[in-house]
Amino acid sequence: MILEYQGTHKGVPTKFTIRIVGNNLSKSSSNYQLDLYVGDKQLPMFTTFIHQSLSNCLKEIYLFRKHNQMTFDSHSEKILSLYVPYDKVLYNYHKGMIFRA
Repeated sequence: MILEYQGTHKGVPTKFTIRIVGNNLSKSSSNYQLDLYVGDKQLPMFTTFIHQSLSNCLKEIYLFRKHNQMTFDSHSEKILSLYVPYDKVLYNYHKGMIFRA
């Protein structure tokens, strides 16, 4: 699932792209890969690119965003790719985490 948000990075208006890839390893577990882009530049995240839950992915975005003075406009969300319906439901449930102050 690829999502795009408008926002600011250190006061400069910019576009943020979040790419979340769910890799189902078995019927009982999944891993999620997370990439964050500012404009066309991929940013390195704090800990790891692979997470055992989508909620951990979003916590990673929140911490990175907070540390690097980034704000996302939640009303500018665009889904740019096909997605697994379960991942979208899970994302919508946890996405408030990335918009915390």
